[in-house]
Amino acid sequence: MVPTPAPAPRPIPTSVAVDDFLAPQRTSAADLPDPEPLLRNLTRGVLEVLAGVREVDQLARWFTEEPFRALVTRANLATRARSARGVPAARPVHVIGTILQSSPLDGVVEAVVIVSGPARTRAVAIRLEGMDHRWRATSLALL
Repeated sequence: MVPTPAPAPRPIPTSVAVDDFLAPQRTSAADLPDPEPLLRNLTRGVLEVLAGVREVDQLARWFTEEPFRALVTRANLATRARSARGVPAARPVHVIGTILQSSPLDGVVEAVVIVSGPARTRAVAIRLEGMDHRWRATSLALL
């Protein structure tokens, strides 16, 4: 009797291949909506979160993990500071002014939103990246 050769081993899928498949997929700017309304609404939402009149979870779907965690931390610190001073949360009165945008890469928008309040004018820097056919904020800085 002639021995039959052993079947060739099947390739084992690596976690890298699975991670690449399940990771957020880049989206071209041509397949995304105009980012300006999102920039306005994110800015307004972030200011309301920091003022304590909006839940931070309402903004979660528009952020990647790192800037969302930073926003949660900053919102918690603002809440503790208001509590220590005995100041209640109040809806902020801001006027969103100029929005300056640039696109360093396809599917990426870096913007600065100028916000005027009763006491001072601030700048909010936001980086949006196209992921899974929608914009998501990958960086946020309130100056």
